[in-house]
Amino acid sequence: MNNFENLIPLPSSITPMKGITFVTPNGITPLVYAPSFFYDELVFVCHHLSEAGFKCAPAPKDTDPDNLPPNCVIQVEEEPDLPMAEMYQLRVTSSFIQIRASDSSGAFYAFETLRQLALSSRKGRLPGISIIDNPATSWRGLMLDTSRHFFPVSFIKKILDTMAFHKLNRFHWHLTDDQGWRLYIPSLPELTEKGGWRHDTKTTWEDVKIGGFYTEEDITEVVKYARERHIIVIPEIDVPGHASAILTAYPELGCTGGPYEVEDRFGIFKEVLCAGNDRVFDVLKTIFEQVCKVFPGPYIHIGGDECPKERWDNCPKCKKRMKDEHIASSTQLQAWFTSKVANIVQSLGKTPIGWDEVLDGTEVFGLPENMIVQSWQSSERGVIAAKRGLQTIMSPMTDGCYLDYSPINDPAEPGRLGLCTVKNSYDYTPIPSSFDSKMSEKVLGGQANFWTEGTPYSRVVEYLLFPRLCAISESLWLPSYQKDFASFAKRLPAHKKRLKKLDILFYDGPLE
Repeated sequence: MNNFENLIPLPSSITPMKGITFVTPNGITPLVYAPSFFYDELVFVCHHLSEAGFKCAPAPKDTDPDNLPPNCVIQVEEEPDLPMAEMYQLRVTSSFIQIRASDSSGAFYAFETLRQLALSSRKGRLPGISIIDNPATSWRGLMLDTSRHFFPVSFIKKILDTMAFHKLNRFHWHLTDDQGWRLYIPSLPELTEKGGWRHDTKTTWEDVKIGGFYTEEDITEVVKYARERHIIVIPEIDVPGHASAILTAYPELGCTGGPYEVEDRFGIFKEVLCAGNDRVFDVLKTIFEQVCKVFPGPYIHIGGDECPKERWDNCPKCKKRMKDEHIASSTQLQAWFTSKVANIVQSLGKTPIGWDEVLDGTEVFGLPENMIVQSWQSSERGVIAAKRGLQTIMSPMTDGCYLDYSPINDPAEPGRLGLCTVKNSYDYTPIPSSFDSKMSEKVLGGQANFWTEGTPYSRVVEYLLFPRLCAISESLWLPSYQKDFASFAKRLPAHKKRLKKLDILFYDGPLE
């Protein structure tokens, strides 16, 4: 199989130019020309392409596009008439390489395609090819949980690199949970001083504290790194459940007043934020103001999943809230809480996202019209959201999206709670076949989710992510009618060689 046939995700349209190869002349470094819409990105993409074995450099900014020097053989053109966002056309001939793109993201993905080709080619050579390509979905994401186990910025960057390599464009960063609060808030320092650390007896010989958090400088660095790779970072502050870390820092925000502790156990715990305490919402507004400061993207994820109601059912403040607001049940109380938090997020100019539990109990209070529902329990939850006119992100644990599950039914393999084969991930499609065009428009796309209760080591995270994330990347890039698992399986061995060159560990067993 030729290297141009081994691309992942597979382009929408790909035509080999038989017998044609671009070969860099000896002693000459090819120059890359781009107009202003992409010029500032040339240093970055040329560096990545050079690292992959195809050495090139940006042409000077004042280069005349009508009089290019002989060694300016890669030319980027902006083509607004291309009908879709993130779309590109790529031609590799024996004498030049042409990229036409609808926007800077399209141009960037053309270079990522060249990067894959370069990693599978001899140095200075690229196969003759003609590609027309665009994604089937706008939301192509990965969620990484760094609350259960903390990972350094260097690993977050590696994840972002691999996402860009597979044309994924949304990094959902799960930053708070029962096992740790990872985001530094200057005016609420105890969130990380107390909530960022926990006693650990599982991964060490002694009872020591483990954890960590990301400083404002860390976040700024990650966001910039992601932006260079055309990835939007979506921070998640999970409320009102999964609250042990925030309650350990500020026990007055709970129904009982504590004492609380950051959990070393994994599961669902009855300690939640008190829905009857107005100070909770003052603190959350302070938190979200800082989130907006360091995360410039348009979205904030507010969680909303797995919130037990036991504390609320027995809390005088929550009972008073229910009476004052004419709330009939604790399920409706969570819907009220969700609307309150979503309104805070909206007031700060951001779009709120919530796990699909935010659909429950909304008969009275509803949800904001621009609320995005992330379906995780099943695809049916996304169907319910779409039927209610809400935008949705499809990432159901039942359909190949949970990559912390084991990739094969073998006790020798890592993974927990379930089984998700590479084929399961490839068979996943974000848009149900029953959807008409109007319903399909409500599906932004989908993402893979990775929870880290069972993976304290980043290398194990890599091993479990790949190659299932490769499969999901193609499931989100191609329309379902173009997908072909047999083709993917044939292309995968060559792609694994690329992953090895990028120092990515991956599962290498049966695919189904």
